[in-house]
Order: sequence, then C-alpha cells, then structure tokens
Amino acid sequence: MKTSLAIPVQKIEKSKIQETDFSNLIFGKTISDHMFVADYVNGEWTDLRIVPYGPLDLHPANAALHYGQSIFEGMKAYKNDKGEILIFRGDANARRMNESATRMCMPEIPEEIFMEGLLQLLDLDRNWVPSGKGASLYIRPYMFAMDNYIGVKPSDTYKFIIFTCPVGAYYSKPVNVKVETAFTRATEGGTGAAKTAGNYAASLFPALQAQREGYDQLLWTDGKSHSKIEESGTMNVMFDINGTLITAPTHTGTILKGITRDSVIQLAKDWGKPLEERFLTVSELQEALEDGSLREAFGTGTAATIAHIAKINVNGKDYNLPEKGPDAFSNKVLNELDGIKYGTIPDSRGWIVKI
Repeated sequence: MKTSLAIPVQKIEKSKIQETDFSNLIFGKTISDHMFVADYVNGEWTDLRIVPYGPLDLHPANAALHYGQSIFEGMKAYKNDKGEILIFRGDANARRMNESATRMCMPEIPEEIFMEGLLQLLDLDRNWVPSGKGASLYIRPYMFAMDNYIGVKPSDTYKFIIFTCPVGAYYSKPVNVKVETAFTRATEGGTGAAKTAGNYAASLFPALQAQREGYDQLLWTDGKSHSKIEESGTMNVMFDINGTLITAPTHTGTILKGITRDSVIQLAKDWGKPLEERFLTVSELQEALEDGSLREAFGTGTAATIAHIAKINVNGKDYNLPEKGPDAFSNKVLNELDGIKYGTIPDSRGWIVKI
C-alpha cells in the first residue's frame, strides 16, 4: 500500500481481538484496536495520528454537546478470498462529509487526510476485518466542535476521528415499516441532506413509538403536507411499481444523498430498469398496495445494504408485500453489490479501493 502522508502510530499494548467472538457480532458493539485522529486549530488540520481506541477528554462547556455541531459518515470495508481489504466508495463518503461540513459551518476535511487516515488505519487493523458472507468492518468517520465556550456561534476548533467495528448483518430479516404523517424528520431549508447528529436525535421519539407498535422503521413524509414519501430512518427507500423503480429525489435538501442509493440507481440505469426519481405520494403507495401493482419495496443504506420490506402500515392499515423470488430486482442488485464488495464480481465502475 502506497501512502503519501507520514502518520505517526501509537500501537495498543494488548489487542482485544483474541477476546472477540467474530461468530456473534452485535452491530456497533465491538470496536477495533485503533482510531485515526486529527485536530483543526488555527485554520488548518494538524496533529494527524493513529492511537489506541479509547475515551476522549472533553470540557463540560464543549460546544458540540451544547449546540450540536457534529457530523458523521458510515462506510464499510470487506475482505476477499485472497485476504485483501476492499473499501467500497470511500471517495464518495469523503465528498458527502464535506457537504455536511459546509451546511453545518464546519471546516472541510481534505480528501487526502480522510483517505490516507482511513487506509493506514485499516492496514494497521486489517485483522479486524471479518471474513464471510454478510460480515464486514463498519467504518465511522466523524467530526465535532471542540471550543470550550458557551455561546451560539460556529466553533473555531474541531476534532476528526475514524474508528471501526467488525459487524454482521444489520437486519437479519425483512423489515416492517409505518408511514409517519404526524412527526417531521426534515423540512426544506433545514439540515435533512446533512449527515448530522441532530437529525437522528429528532427521529428517535417517533421511531420508538413505531417500534412499540411492532414496526422496525418509519417511512418519513414531507414536512409541509405529509403527503409524499421521503426516506426511512436508517436508509433511503425504493418502490417497484409495475416494473418501474421509484425513489425520492434529493434536490429538496430534505433527503440524504445515500451512497448505496446512488449505486442502486447506477445499476438500474446500466441494466435498463425503468427508473423515476420523484416523490411517491402516500395515496399512490396505498393504491399500489391495494391493487397489487407494488411488486416490492426496499431500503438502501451502508449498514443495511438492501433491506427488504415485508409490511407497510399506511393510515393505520397493514399491508403485507408479496414474497420476493430470486429474480426480484432487489435480490439481483443485492447480489451484484455484494459481489463487487467481496471481490467475486469485477469492479468495472471504480468503486473499490484495495489494501
């Protein structure tokens, strides 16, 4: 692996890997040995380093804790049958993180720092990348304000960190979802397109209510009329109606520009699948459920990859979706993406960086 930045490394005294049960990984619970850290001070990113994963020392007046300047990304690395590490579309995550940073009045992270920190961290902790179908190394880059000051203004200092978690499947079975028409996740002019912590905090209460009713996730609707489907809590969402794939557009600024979403759209175009990037109304969705024209619905996201939807609740009524055969588009696209990520299908689109 060629590197262009000399990043100092402080290795952990004793690895935790021998204590890790890779056959029983709970998503987000097991953390690898090291993390990459960089500090933004006096207008520049400095003090790049890789250190043992561990607690942070924060002042009680830390600006991120009080005013929410915090953004993050989610991405994955995989191991092929040769033992090589494959990173899926890391450059796209770097670009999206900088879009979030701009919206949240935070400094952009040079792509060289983002990618070099990531590559050198993964090379050091390569034994933490699990093998086998469905297993991967989840990667969490994030940045937050570091000023120790109680005052509503953009921070002058920030910290950027990348740590990793070996994980299994996010969803072990198809999910049940409920169309949300009371609470709002995002509105035009807000921060819906940014991957910022506050968006997720605002979604927790209504999502918890839905979970208590037996649903795994919500299908969020627009904040003005609650008449148009936007996205789900942890993923973008797509519908196959009469053979046409429909997914919400991202130009309104209320929907996250999902990397998996973009990948599925590219595959659909390559395969000649009819595609419409438009808002599906709640009434259209209910009509398609009732007349059987909705062939399938699924979520797309880094954690879930493709999450099949088994049941949708609309206006208080549950609708069960038909069983998906092996030829269903969602299964076809899942197999293609998994093949690219694990190196069993050639990467003809330049989506993979190999270590």
